[in-house]
Amino acid sequence: MIKSLYKEYADRWSSTGSVYIISDTHFDDADCKLMDPNWISPQEHMQIIKADVHRNDTLVHLGDVGDAAYLDELKCHKVLITGNHDVLSKVASHFDEVYTGPLFIADRLVLSHEPLSGLEDFAMNLHGHDHNGTYRRNHVNLASNIYKFRLFPLGPMIKGGLLSQIPNYHRITIDKATEKKNQEEIFKECWQQYQEEYWAQFKQETLF
Repeated sequence: MIKSLYKEYADRWSSTGSVYIISDTHFDDADCKLMDPNWISPQEHMQIIKADVHRNDTLVHLGDVGDAAYLDELKCHKVLITGNHDVLSKVASHFDEVYTGPLFIADRLVLSHEPLSGLEDFAMNLHGHDHNGTYRRNHVNLASNIYKFRLFPLGPMIKGGLLSQIPNYHRITIDKATEKKNQEEIFKECWQQYQEEYWAQFKQETLF
């Protein structure tokens, strides 16, 4: 069980096994070798997947599947976040859950096909789509050729510190509120001190 996930995903995806993530398998797509001359065959890729993914596990695919029929060899729970090449009518029946946009599965973890911008300060983005390996802060690019056709084991990665550099935005809100309160208290103290000093000087000048 990956307890840091939102309960609905923790229960559905990780209560009985492990959660693995892949992206951009492009099974049997004609232009794979154009994207990367070292692209492996669907059969080789499926052997890598089947070596680790078992019946009680969950496989999350971040889109651009290619021929989704290859995944029918797997008896695990299968989740798809659609990519720009995926046609729902062709791929949906091969998955147990299908999402057509980004998905927050924990308070600091979002899954998507394309890399998302503007979330770097409060979320880690696991994505695919980019076959050139462009570096982005607080992003992990799981496009198959970039991630060397491996599986991303979500549980061990979280335990290993995947989210450790990202502050919890609830904590940020609390800290900002505390800072504002402290500043208000400091202002009140300074204003009170100013008033006391002003009236003391006024009384002294009045006496003389």
